[in-house]
Amino acid sequence: MKLVPGPALPFSREHLHPGNRVCCAISGGADSVALLLALHAANGQSRQSLGVVLSAVHVHHKLRGAEADADAEFVADLCARLEVSLHKVSVDVPGHIERTGETLEEAARNLRYGAFHDLMISGQTDAILTAHTLDDQAETVLMKLLRGAWTDGLSAIHPVVTLINPHSRTQPNRIIRPLLTVRREQIESYLREESQLWREDSSNADIQHTRNRIRHELMPILRTYNPHVDQALGNVAELAREEESRWQSEIARLLPQIILPGKPVRGGGRAVGTAPGEASLAMEIERLRAFDPALRRRVLRAASRQLGARLSFEETSRILALCGLQSHPTVTTRIGATVQLSQYLRAERSIRELRLFREIPQKC
Repeated sequence: MKLVPGPALPFSREHLHPGNRVCCAISGGADSVALLLALHAANGQSRQSLGVVLSAVHVHHKLRGAEADADAEFVADLCARLEVSLHKVSVDVPGHIERTGETLEEAARNLRYGAFHDLMISGQTDAILTAHTLDDQAETVLMKLLRGAWTDGLSAIHPVVTLINPHSRTQPNRIIRPLLTVRREQIESYLREESQLWREDSSNADIQHTRNRIRHELMPILRTYNPHVDQALGNVAELAREEESRWQSEIARLLPQIILPGKPVRGGGRAVGTAPGEASLAMEIERLRAFDPALRRRVLRAASRQLGARLSFEETSRILALCGLQSHPTVTTRIGATVQLSQYLRAERSIRELRLFREIPQKC
């Protein structure tokens, strides 16, 4: 990743090109304030100028009352001083939680990124820049690990996420994280050198949230074992990202060769019809048996995703046991046996095949 050298805050220019319209997401916290300042400084009149069209976006989540209002006012004043155009967006996180049952963190993130997506879809910017740091990356890897994530989960925060742009086939919309290799302590040091204030979000100290517990309790302990644990966890994310990319290419090539539609019928051929509101696919058990354990798991997960479901480690193990490819205390290998899984998914064994069925929830 290419970094900007010198006394200024180092950030990646890898996905920033002259003429791009980029919008910096700014909450008022140290990380996003530093990113906006660094982008503004690098977008000056020198020969090394970024040459981008820079704007900013602030999302008010209708949380923290007067404190959040003060954050919005602080951001507006900063953007006015820098002469950076500011998009102000308000979302109703409490109302969204009541409707969906999502956690506070999930709801805030989903609505925030929904606002970012709307801004790009409207054609007002080509990319949203967020100020995720190496500390954020390390915390996210640990969160994913504690929740039992697969390799794709351990890839954590990606440096760039490409989204479909309905207005252009050649210029996709993107979420870009230019500070993903920068430590939080570098951020605050840069702001102090610039005599730039920032806002502190009081909810960041609330250890009822998993991320805050990891940030304030677990990470300090881990740093006593390895002072460079943040970088080590960041390396895990990069390795996982590269491994997953390699596997996705292989699975995309292999899966069409082994997925079978519907059920075999007497006299040859296959019946592709399924029950109303149901999707299905099949694969030969002997084909699975020929694969190594890592490939078997990935094939099963990819097949389930074709049906709109995601398998957990335990569910994948139960399907493998149904095929006689490993043991499980609650699963039998008898012909006709079924395993009921989550997300309306079930697996069934025939003489030669594994069949996956997913009931498609009907919209009211």
